[in-house]
Order: sequence, then structure tokens, then C-alpha cells
Amino acid sequence: MQTHGWDSESGTIIFLRSWSKGNFSDEELIDLELLFRVYFIGLTRETEEYADQLHLTYPMEIQVAAGCELHSSDIAKGFLRAAYQGSDFLSFQNMSWVPSLKSDSRAQSACDLMNQYEAIRETVHSLTANTCPRFALGLFDAGKVDLQKQVRPVAWLSSGPSPGPGRLLLVCHVSGFYPKPVWVMWMRGEQEQQGTRRGDVLPHADGTWYLQVTLDVVAQEAAGLSCRVRHSSLGGRDMVLYWGHHLSMYLILLAVTVPLILLIVVALWFKKRCSYQDIP
Repeated sequence: MQTHGWDSESGTIIFLRSWSKGNFSDEELIDLELLFRVYFIGLTRETEEYADQLHLTYPMEIQVAAGCELHSSDIAKGFLRAAYQGSDFLSFQNMSWVPSLKSDSRAQSACDLMNQYEAIRETVHSLTANTCPRFALGLFDAGKVDLQKQVRPVAWLSSGPSPGPGRLLLVCHVSGFYPKPVWVMWMRGEQEQQGTRRGDVLPHADGTWYLQVTLDVVAQEAAGLSCRVRHSSLGGRDMVLYWGHHLSMYLILLAVTVPLILLIVVALWFKKRCSYQDIP
């Protein structure tokens, strides 16, 4: 679940939930915002300045993941990892920058340079080891209603546009579930079907999610296939929908609906006829 964003134009934090501030005061959040703004600007400037010295291609793509892990024993572990051009480059460990195992000499040179700035190392350590756990605990407490919410999915099967002569596109729809993580797979017995294609998990307006999973098969081989759904709201029990059963349900629905409509039409006709007969 995403709780925050960053507006790069204004250099401000975007709070995506009503409880996204956790138990931090406005003053604390303003200080963090200012700190992030200064470091983002500084990172861009320093990267451009030292790119040639470190033999780095500029412009470049840098990806940074930072945060903390909270354990039941009240032990928190902070982390910061950086990637260069899509590959692991360096990380922050025990108050120092260290190159990633698969990185080259450029990562070691970057670490040697960054380790000279003690104030920056102390700030990174304080953010990941102290500020992050305190903020995360307050966030979990403030948002526990949303974070612990469980909504069961609704699932149904249909056929999509024909992929070709003699073939079927089986579609498994899973809708209205929360939280977002879900596992959906086309199966034959206990065998996962490798041709299963999973779409994007899309949001509903009410905050729940929708997913569509398809399987392209020979029409004669569709019998015996099923769609299996696993979600935290199901209490460890998989939801299983069998291909072919949905056709039987449609037939049952038609068998019930059509006679009911005919009965209503006959009743209305009889009532209308009786009303005419009552006219002198």
C-alpha cells in the first residue's frame, strides 16, 4: 500500500492517506521535507560534478531504496541500497558506504568518496535506524484499521475473444479484494498451467482491487481446467472455479428466469383481460 509520494516540482511530501502523518508533528514533517529537498538537490549536483572522475555515464539512472525492517523483538534494522543503470551499485552498512558484490571498481571509488563525508553518514544512519522505525510504528498505529482490513474477492469465469480457429481464451475475473496481494492461477488438477497470463491489478473507486487472468487453450482441452484464487481474506482456503460449471449456472439461471418472465406476462395479460370484462 502506498502511503506517501513526493512532488519533485515543489519539493514536498504528498500524503496519500488521512493517517499518512502517523504520530509525527507538523514541525517534524517540515524538517524531514526540508532535509529530503536539500539532499535531492545535492545528490543531483554532486553526481553531475563527480561523474567524469568516477567514470560514470551522464546523464544516468540511479535507483535508491531506503527504509527499515521492524521485528517482533522490537529490533529495527535500517537499510539503504542504490543501483546504477539498473544494476546493484552500493549500500549503507554499519555507518559506511560499501560496494555491492557484483559492482565494479567505480562503486568502490564512489564509496571512498562518500565515506569522507561524516556528517552525511551520521544523517543517513539516524534516518534509517532511528527516524524510520519511530515513524513506521506511528504509521501502523494510526492506519491499523485500513492496514488490517480484509475484503473477500468475488470471482467468475468468462470467455474472451477467440485467439484463433479451434481455440478458447479463458478469462478468470477476481474483483473487490483487499489488500492488494493476490495469487491467481489456471490449473488442471494440482498442475499450474504455464500459459497463464496475468493482467495488471487495477484499483476500484472504493479502494478494493480487480485482476483478470487468462489462458489460451485448444477448445477440446478446456474441460477439467479451473481457476484458483488465494488471498489473505480467505483464511487459508483457496477459491476454485471450474471451467464448464459457469455454463451450467447460466443454463440454470435461464431455466429459472424464462418461466418466471412468462408467468409474469400471463398474469398481467389475465389481469388486463379481467379488467376489461368488468367494464359494463
